[in-house]
Amino acid sequence: MKVYFLNPPFVPRYSRSSRWAARCRGGALYYPIWLAYAAGVLEEEGHKIRLADAPAWGWDVEAVSEDARKFKPEVIISECNFQSLTNDLEVLNKIKIESGATSVVVGPPTSQFPERILESGADIVTRFEYDFTIRDIADALENGKSLENVRGISFEKKGKEEEGGKIVRTPDRELLKSSELDSIPFVSKTYKKYLNLEDYFLGHTLAPMVQIFTSRGCPNLCTFCSWPSTLMGRKYRARSSENVVDELEYISTELPEVREIFIEDDTFTADKKRILDVCNGIRERGLDITWSCNARANLDYESMKAMKVAGCRLLDVGYESGNDQILKNMKKRITTAESRQFTKDAKKAGLMILADFILGMPGETKATAEQTIRFAKEIKPNIVQFSVATPIPGTEFHDIASKNGYLLVDDIEKSLDSEGFQKCIISYPDFTKEDIEYYVDKALKGYYLTPAYVPVAFSNIMRKDGVHELKNMATSAKGFFKYLGRDKEPNV
Repeated sequence: MKVYFLNPPFVPRYSRSSRWAARCRGGALYYPIWLAYAAGVLEEEGHKIRLADAPAWGWDVEAVSEDARKFKPEVIISECNFQSLTNDLEVLNKIKIESGATSVVVGPPTSQFPERILESGADIVTRFEYDFTIRDIADALENGKSLENVRGISFEKKGKEEEGGKIVRTPDRELLKSSELDSIPFVSKTYKKYLNLEDYFLGHTLAPMVQIFTSRGCPNLCTFCSWPSTLMGRKYRARSSENVVDELEYISTELPEVREIFIEDDTFTADKKRILDVCNGIRERGLDITWSCNARANLDYESMKAMKVAGCRLLDVGYESGNDQILKNMKKRITTAESRQFTKDAKKAGLMILADFILGMPGETKATAEQTIRFAKEIKPNIVQFSVATPIPGTEFHDIASKNGYLLVDDIEKSLDSEGFQKCIISYPDFTKEDIEYYVDKALKGYYLTPAYVPVAFSNIMRKDGVHELKNMATSAKGFFKYLGRDKEPNV
């Protein structure tokens, strides 16, 4: 069966597969990582696939239409996200009508709005993780089997014309087990075959880079995080350390141009033994690789030291706030004291830090925002990111914002401006939308555009890969100044 996987066009360099989908201020562009995993599964099953990444290739809908006509798909698998949902469905419907293919929608919104997506014209909607769901859909369509036996989907069962259709919601599919994660083809193989590695960029990694998952699910309870609620669940499942090191070795051998591997797991550092097993495996095989990962600010020094020896360069860390009450409100289960000790240990281990902060969570005030800005300057991360708090449907934060009247809009798509940059859609009695956006910009300018950042920048480029660090900084700066120079839109 011919299956067309589509990351549809939207605004330029739209990172649809990031946790808070947007056009990134530092110029980053994420791989279509979830689509690529599912594409690898279908190709291994013997299907002929095409993986089209419109944001990376600068394609508009007409370019996608032409490409799809040439491929002549029988099934189109199209990704969506909350911030671009209307656009994503319109693009898919156009391609579906022209090709006559069965359309399948995947991505975080499908677990929250399956009926709305079906009513927009989609044929099938997957819910939550979809690697094996897509496999079963393809098998059913190819062999004339009933879709009602495919777990984890919603679809419209056609009745008599005068009666209309009936929406069928099959039982949820169980989350993939750790052993099943090991059976999924390496996503890096799919990248190599179908994508151009030079198209993708993260401001905190050396380029070219690749993004992979070594585990899924996050057992933590952060109120703002979308993926555990809408895609992967909270149950932690991990590939075996041997399987992970196998992929790292594959990348080292088959993708020699890759300068860094970014491990996108929410909780790569959740299991200390597994961290050490992966690090030992890297050293035992003599792999000369550079990698980085997401980490929590409670990681111990011993683990960080082992990671550094095994080639780890940077930790992407959700500090989120410099105020303990705000951290408590968002159920972060990390304190500022722990964050300070973590930062001290990471620097001692020789690891770089990307510090992520959010401004505008419940309880935020001008005083707590100022405290977070001071905290960031105190710990001096190599790179810092300040984000507007965005309540994604399905999260506890969205429920709180909706229940208490903090949401200014009823459509999450309005959380992006016309250029695709993040904007604020919430307001509190004592900390308004204008306050939140002001403090985000103040925090970014106050960190990067002051003399105090010069020593930090200098330390970055004096590292082992200093030339490439400098290139990254230049690329990120270009995107950052474009963000600062954007036209501010009227209030929501």
